[in-house]
Amino acid sequence: MKHKRLSGLLALLMCSVLMAGCAGTAAIDDYAVNEGYELKVSSSGAGNKAGSGKSTPGISKDKIKVGVIHLSDPAEGSGYTYTHDIGIQGMQQNLGLSDSQIVRKNNISDTDADATRTAIKECIDAGCNIIFTTSWGYMQATAEMAEEYPDVYFSHGTGYMSNGRNFNNYFGRIYQARYLSGIVAGMNTMTNRIGYVAAMGSDSAEVTGGIDAFALGIYSVNPDAKVYVKVTNSWFDPQGEEAAARTLLNMNCDVIAQHCDTVYPQTLAQEKGVYSIGYNSDMSKEAPDACLCSVTWNWSAYYTSAVQSVIDGTWDGSNYYGGMNENLVSITSVASFAAPGTQEKVNEAKQQILAGKNGVFDGVIETNTGATVGTAGKTLDDSTITGRINWYFKTVSVVE
Repeated sequence: MKHKRLSGLLALLMCSVLMAGCAGTAAIDDYAVNEGYELKVSSSGAGNKAGSGKSTPGISKDKIKVGVIHLSDPAEGSGYTYTHDIGIQGMQQNLGLSDSQIVRKNNISDTDADATRTAIKECIDAGCNIIFTTSWGYMQATAEMAEEYPDVYFSHGTGYMSNGRNFNNYFGRIYQARYLSGIVAGMNTMTNRIGYVAAMGSDSAEVTGGIDAFALGIYSVNPDAKVYVKVTNSWFDPQGEEAAARTLLNMNCDVIAQHCDTVYPQTLAQEKGVYSIGYNSDMSKEAPDACLCSVTWNWSAYYTSAVQSVIDGTWDGSNYYGGMNENLVSITSVASFAAPGTQEKVNEAKQQILAGKNGVFDGVIETNTGATVGTAGKTLDDSTITGRINWYFKTVSVVE
C-alpha cells in the first residue's frame, strides 16, 4: 500500500477534529485551511474594483451575525461547499464568534434566483449584517439585494460584480496552485494522457484558466503529455461528474484532475489503480493511494479579514483577489509515492511564483487552434485572467 506523506502543518491542524458542516468551537479539520487569516484584505481586485476608500461604522463583535449561502451541504464531501464552510468555521474560531452568530443556508441552487433571494432575505431577517454568497450563480441576486438593503454587507465569491460600497467580490489566483499541480501530473503520468473533469466549458474563464494553468505546468516538465477535458456544464452534478471521470479513465488517462465538487475523480482513480489530483480541500483522505496532491483554498484567510473589517469599520467595498502570497490558495505536499524529484520541482516553481518570477501566463502562449495570446516579456493581466481566458492551451483537447 502506498502512503501519502503528511506535512507538519497537517499534523498541527489535526490536533482536534470538527466534522464538516457543523458550526464550530473546536479546531478545523483540514489541510492548510486556517493559515494566513491575520493578513489584511488585499486591494488588488479582480473585475471592476470599485472600493470607495472610506471607512464604515464598526459593529461590535457581539452584534455581528454572519450569513452564508451554500450550493450544497458541507457535510456531503470534500469539495467546494465543504471547503467554503471550513473557511467559515475558521473565521468563527479566529474571531471567537458563537454558533448563534453564524446562519447557514445549504442546498441553495445557484440557477434559481428566487431561491437565492429567499435565502438571503432569511439571513437578513435573522439579523445577519454580513452575508457571503459562495457560488457564481448567486451574483446577480446578491447585487440586487445589496441595493435593496444598503445597511447590510454582501460579499460574493467567484464572480466579478461589486458596487464599491456594501457589495464586493472575492476570489483568488487558484491558477498558481493549478500550475504546480500540473508539474506533479506531468512528472507522474506514464501514458502521457491526463484527464480533467471540468464544471464549465470555454465560456468560463475561471474554469478554462485553471485548465490552461494546469496544462502549462504539465508542459513545463513533460511537453509530450496531453490533457483531455470532459465538461459537465454544472457547478454541482454528482452523476455528471462520476460519468465524466469514468469517460476519461476509460481513455487510458493515468492521472485525473478536477474542477468539480464531488470526489468521484479521486475515488474512481483509486479503484482503477491510477493517480489523481484533488481540488478544494486535501482529498487524500478519500483516495490515499491515488491522490498525488490537492489544490486547496484557504477561505478563512478572506472570511476572517472581511468580517474583522466590518467589526473595525474598515470595510471599503474593495474586491479581493488573493493568491499564494496571501495564503488564500495552496497545494498540499506531494504524496510519498510520487516520482522522485516531484516535490523538489514543485518547491522550485512555487518559489518562482512567490518571488514574482513566474506569472504562469507569461509570454506568447499557443492555443489548441494554432492562434497565440500574450506578448513576449509580459504576463496576462488580472482582467484577462479572470474574464477573458476562453481558449485552451495547445496540449488540451475537449472530449465530447
